[in-house]
Amino acid sequence: MTIPPASAPSHDLLALLARLPGSYAGPTRAEEAPHAIVGVGEATLAVQLAETLVAVNFTRTGTQFVLDSADAGDAARTFAELAEVAGAAVKRISTGGSASEIDVLVPGGPLATYHFAQFLAHATGHSDQAQAADALLTDLAYRCAPSVEQDNPARDLAWSLWGRTPLLLAAPDAEALPQAWQSLLARIGKTLSIPVMGDPLPFVTGAFEAQHEKGDGKIALLLGDADPALMVAREILESRIDEVVHVPYFQEEVGGYAAQLGLWYFGAWVAAYLAERYEQSPSDLPILRRAQAVLSGEAAEDTLNAPREDVRRTPIIKNWRDDQDPDSAGLDDSEDFDEEDFDEDVDEDDE
Repeated sequence: MTIPPASAPSHDLLALLARLPGSYAGPTRAEEAPHAIVGVGEATLAVQLAETLVAVNFTRTGTQFVLDSADAGDAARTFAELAEVAGAAVKRISTGGSASEIDVLVPGGPLATYHFAQFLAHATGHSDQAQAADALLTDLAYRCAPSVEQDNPARDLAWSLWGRTPLLLAAPDAEALPQAWQSLLARIGKTLSIPVMGDPLPFVTGAFEAQHEKGDGKIALLLGDADPALMVAREILESRIDEVVHVPYFQEEVGGYAAQLGLWYFGAWVAAYLAERYEQSPSDLPILRRAQAVLSGEAAEDTLNAPREDVRRTPIIKNWRDDQDPDSAGLDDSEDFDEEDFDEDVDEDDE
């Protein structure tokens, strides 16, 4: 028997976000130590956030947790088989797949990270961290709810991001956050963002040197605690891009599991409000659902045939040459590019 992906209900994502804190309904017992975790598909972000609890990927003894979504079942199955051969007890946590292979089923969708992460916190003996995370998320839910029109931090930040391309930076101990926010801003907010991984200094000093105008329309978000390198990067970026915003943890102690899950949750609110500003639905696009269905083996066809809109702003052929009026180029969108004609044009210019 195959369990279909446990997708989130098709209600307003803002309502789902408001109800998310405390909604984890999986097991809370701790499994046998030592623990190791590996995640693929929609579980990837949760595993990265949970590395503050368990930083080991594979173990020969104790419990090996393999987290996955239905579209990444093949990779998860391989990891599980390797762990079993090595001697570990394997626990599969997934959003869907074969009932005989799954130990815990969690809801899928853009908020699956919460359920995966909370399972790991409980299963690795960190129930106190799971409870602290729920308390933090509950506080954020009150502060970021749609009914809060004044001093709503998520809505205010979404306004700052509107019409700009965010650069996402974090200290090495929070390197999961830039990737998490990139995923949230793309999947929910329907917008592009750029995570800056590794040492930020080579990027911030050189990225805009040759083309200073590329700094226009950019905003940098410093996620979590800012270390000395990020503070230096901030000073440099302030002279190169539109704005730099520090997005700190929403609690006083040093960032850990609860703090990072809280910042992920805050990013989901920001992304939802950003989609609202762009008049886009924060729900998953049909092409994403179709792609996941194909990879999970649900679709009959093995190709994606979703309609595609050409969103390029500049027709490549019409505006190939800067000195030619695109209206007088004599080409239409369906005309093929002729290499011989191009060579003749070049020869005439040389003369």
